[in-house]
This record gives sequence, C-alpha cells and structure tokens, in this order.
Amino acid sequence: MRVLPAIIVFFGLLLAPAVWIGLTWLLSEEDFQGAAVDSTARIEIEMLRQQIEDLQLRLSDVQNEVARLPIGGSAGLAPNASSAEAEREIWDQTEGADLDYAQVVLIADRLNVNRGLQVTGGKYLTEKLGRPREDLNDNCQPMTNPDLKEKLVTEQVGPIRVSMLRPAIESLKVVFENIRRADPDLYNRINTAGALCVRRIRGTTNSLSTHSYGLAVDLNIDGKLDNFTDGKTQLGLTIMADFFFDEGWVWGAGFRREDSMHFEISRRQLDSWIAEGRL
Repeated sequence: MRVLPAIIVFFGLLLAPAVWIGLTWLLSEEDFQGAAVDSTARIEIEMLRQQIEDLQLRLSDVQNEVARLPIGGSAGLAPNASSAEAEREIWDQTEGADLDYAQVVLIADRLNVNRGLQVTGGKYLTEKLGRPREDLNDNCQPMTNPDLKEKLVTEQVGPIRVSMLRPAIESLKVVFENIRRADPDLYNRINTAGALCVRRIRGTTNSLSTHSYGLAVDLNIDGKLDNFTDGKTQLGLTIMADFFFDEGWVWGAGFRREDSMHFEISRRQLDSWIAEGRL
C-alpha cells in the first residue's frame, strides 16, 4: 500500500501552514523589549524560516517519491516505520545548521523598516549645513567647508575606522557598543565599505548624498558586499538595523532603490544635533 508516504505528506502539509502562520505572527509583533531581545528573536525567526523552506522542499520530494512507488510498499523507509518516525527523520535533516550572519535573507516589510524616520536628503542638508565643498565631480574629494571640516574626525569606532562628523562618530560608538554587548559574535564580523565621500551623486550634475557630509556609513558582514536593489540582505544587517534605529539612523533597505548596506542619520536626529549646537 501507499498509505505511509501519504501520511507523511499529509502531516507535513498540515504542519507547514501552521508553522508559517506562527512565523508571520511573530514577524508582525512589535513588542520586542529593546534591540538586544529583538536581535535574538530575529535570529530564531530567520532560522525557523529556513527550516520551513527546507521542509517544503522535502515535502515536494516526498510527493514525487509517492507518485513513483509500486503498490505494496514504500522505497527508502523501514517496513514498520511509523508516520511520526518518518516525520522526525524529515525534521532531523533541517536542524543543526550553523548560524551565518553573512547569509542572504529577504527583508521583511522592507518599505516600513524605518518606522517613520525620514531621510535628510542633499537639499535639506545644504539648507541646514551648507555645502561640504563647491566644486564636485564623480570622485571623492576633501571637505573644504570650514565649519564642517572643523567637526570632521577620523577614528577607530568599534570594529571599523571611519571619517565622519563628530556627532555621527559619537552616535556610531553607541550603536556598536550596544551590538557588542548584545551579540559579540556579530560585532566581530562587522566590516565597512566606506563613510565620508564628498562627491556628487553619480548620474547627477550637482546633487549631494549624506556620504558627502560624513553622516552615513556603508556596512557589511565579513567584507562581503550585499547586492544592490534585490530586496535581500545579510542576516547580520537586519539585526544591526534595530540598534541603528534606536539611535535615530535610517536604514537604506527601506529606500525605493534598496541599499541595505547603507545607514545614515535621520532628519530628526540631524535637527536634534543642530538644536543642541553640535552641528
């Protein structure tokens, strides 16, 4: 008979939607108690998501095997194996995977990841701070605006060395220290693809980005660059994003043209620093 494989498929198909509903509910919750708890929860969620995907693939394989089975037995399983044992065998194949912060995952609810924080934008930055230099081209050049240059510093900040305006440097220190306390393994794998770069946005004649003001930084895991505009990112970046949000930074994953390695100071944080006389 072909009853046993059918039972396997039945229980698997019954289980997968229930787990998926639970996962969806978890992803929709906003009651995490701070970034450290959110970091742990997000890791567990991403691992569970991968297990579900693996299970769905396994179920598809089982269905194909069932279709090929002869009447009177099932190939590959013990004659007296129960459906519970067969189901446990499937789950055993999906467990025990090592956590990899560089693994690529989908960005959940991508357009809402910044939860109300606004980007500053080159025009707003120019109105508030002036231009970092007058003549721009497609290459990174020194900052010449004397007021901004006075606040520009180059330091080792946590695991990376960057050049940024002093308030951004101090804020970044807080972000990295919080990550270090909550997840030292992730902290040790953080790398940078650059911060200060005074140039026009490529494809424009005179537009500026937050990188031109030393108010943005590009990060990655293990030096592996993330693909641009594919709606996916490294697991480690999704965890770090919550720590940046707590300090008033915008994550580029929420941009119309997704750039998940990019973190920049929000308009709210910029206005706060100006009001405090720090910029």
